[in-house]
Amino acid sequence: MRPEILFPLFSDVNRLAGVGPAAKQNIARLLGSRDPLSVATRDLLFHLPQSVIDRRKSPTLQEAKQADIVTFVVTVESHHPPTGGKFNRKSPYKVLCRIGQDYIAVVFFNARADFITTALPEGEQRVVSGAFERYGPLAQITHPDIIARVDELEQVMQLEPVYGLTAGLSNRQLRKIMKLAQAKLPALPEWLEDAHKKREGWLAAHNPQDLTQLLPASTHRRRLAYDELLANQLALTIVRKQMKKRAGVALASTGKLKQQALKLLPYALTSAQEKVIGEIENDLQSGERMLRLLQGDVGSGKTVVALLSMLHAVEAGKQAAIMAPTELLARQHGKFIITMCEQLGIKAVLLTGSIKGKGYQEALDSIKSGEAQIAIGTHALFQEKVEFHDLGLAIIDEQHRFGVEQRKALVQKSENTHLLVMTATPIPRTLVMAAFGDMDSSQLDEKPAGRKEIATKAVPISRAEDVLQGIGRALEKGEKVYWICPLIEEAEEESMTPDLAAAQARYVEFTHRFGTKVALVHGRMHEKERNAAMAGFAGDEFNLLVATTVVEVGVDVPEATIMVIEHAERFGLSQLHQLRGRVGRSDKASSCILLYEDNCGEVAKARIRVLRESNDGFRIAEEDYKLRGAGDILGTRQSGLPAFHFADMQHHFTELKTAHDDVKLIMHRDPKLTSERGQALRCLLYLFNHDANVRLLEAG
Repeated sequence: MRPEILFPLFSDVNRLAGVGPAAKQNIARLLGSRDPLSVATRDLLFHLPQSVIDRRKSPTLQEAKQADIVTFVVTVESHHPPTGGKFNRKSPYKVLCRIGQDYIAVVFFNARADFITTALPEGEQRVVSGAFERYGPLAQITHPDIIARVDELEQVMQLEPVYGLTAGLSNRQLRKIMKLAQAKLPALPEWLEDAHKKREGWLAAHNPQDLTQLLPASTHRRRLAYDELLANQLALTIVRKQMKKRAGVALASTGKLKQQALKLLPYALTSAQEKVIGEIENDLQSGERMLRLLQGDVGSGKTVVALLSMLHAVEAGKQAAIMAPTELLARQHGKFIITMCEQLGIKAVLLTGSIKGKGYQEALDSIKSGEAQIAIGTHALFQEKVEFHDLGLAIIDEQHRFGVEQRKALVQKSENTHLLVMTATPIPRTLVMAAFGDMDSSQLDEKPAGRKEIATKAVPISRAEDVLQGIGRALEKGEKVYWICPLIEEAEEESMTPDLAAAQARYVEFTHRFGTKVALVHGRMHEKERNAAMAGFAGDEFNLLVATTVVEVGVDVPEATIMVIEHAERFGLSQLHQLRGRVGRSDKASSCILLYEDNCGEVAKARIRVLRESNDGFRIAEEDYKLRGAGDILGTRQSGLPAFHFADMQHHFTELKTAHDDVKLIMHRDPKLTSERGQALRCLLYLFNHDANVRLLEAG
């Protein structure tokens, strides 16, 4: 179905002259492609230059400045190999050249003599381009970037784009391939309205005329960003429209189960919880399919909202399911939800990958028959063998840990399933629009009554002994303490400094220092071991837990009151906030201690400063985004967020908002994209690999 005009852009890169199997593998690695066979010319063109080199300067030798990039036409006078004919780093090969009456040396270290004599034959003229230097009185260029024939002078004296590279690819080689790729560019139809294009003065270009054209604010970059964001918003809108079209079943409820559950809770709902539950109930009763994103700050009570939403579905005669990213979190949800459901006379089951044999089959059978009204689980819930009797509501917890396909798989377990997506990591508003434009959005920005603010302190790591003494006193009083380390063992990564904290080493040290009530948890442990250690920490067995960031999300031990994060400068701001949120989950005073390297950078200091000043996850998410950008706002890559080639949400939010509004108008005027502009927009969707969304249009 792809328009024929795009065929050249989606042809294999090895159809470009000079791109053999080895070069194709290198290009695939450069572009981060998991499948080298699928790398197309379009993918190559989406790899923008990072900077430019200006080779247009050709001053006199007297005017030339140190380190300037210059291009000269020289006459080769004489060759001067290293003394004794031996090549070494200290003894260069010099080629004396003349420019008019002045002399310049072209210098090589460890170069082959046959290459130099062929490239710079005595008595002939050559074009030489590179960084200008003065070595004493003599002008020189060491290891020139380019040596060319005189008839190639015009091609050399240009602005030269500089690309990000990988092993096996030189900038010169990549530029040649890029020129061949650009020659494949067809005359694409214009998908923007003329008035919009003229107002912005937009052009589309891949060959920058100066460095400013590569900057996010440049006309060229903004046009590319807008095209990408327009495709993104159009794709999301088509998905939303299609999912809304599959009418949801109106789930009527008297609220009886909800009222019974509220009486069982030891606390009253916050006003934020009441507001969000009201929004969800309205969606469930509307007759339209619910597609809602729920952002809840740390400890804001999302699980209670999830339970009450599922009870609404159950009272309406439907099943409900909640999917968590880890066994630990699924079991934690299960413990709370199953306990509540037993008191309400409702059957709830837990289904995870570690449940085997008879217990697994019984859970499957009860879900299929409808006996189980609520299912709690991990990704095991969306396996093909899991059949629901009548799934009315699917809830995805910590959505960023799941791919989009996994989310779809759970929703497709029933024809009219309502969907609630939850995250404990607030997402900056710019990214909500870019990643979840197909969903309505709710926020839980209020913590349950009685919870105290967590006191956050920043302490240089040189004072770690003071902190350890304080931990010792707290343990003697029976308090529970987390100690977070960024690594599992020494030298886990080659780039790590040898003194960096290691969880295993800390565990051994603390066992000697504090006794046997110390537990260790990290991601490489077997899940049973990890769950046993966490259960022991939640109970009476352990009171000091040494851990990596495996405890970042969802772990709930209300008795824990102290969180120490070692080498806090190595963590992202949202990640630090998540870790801090493991304490302060009761009415007891809690504290978070950030141990940081004295000489850490300014960005790390800014993160620590923001965390000390605020407990508001929504503010922290925005600040983290400003400091680090969209690439990694959670400490681990958010699979739910789109990876943009041209758009940068820190600089292109205006373009995103305009694209969002433009798409509303487009879909109002031409919902099937059949007009002349609509056909051009279909081409845009294909260009940015939104093929599936065009198929949704065709499906009606």
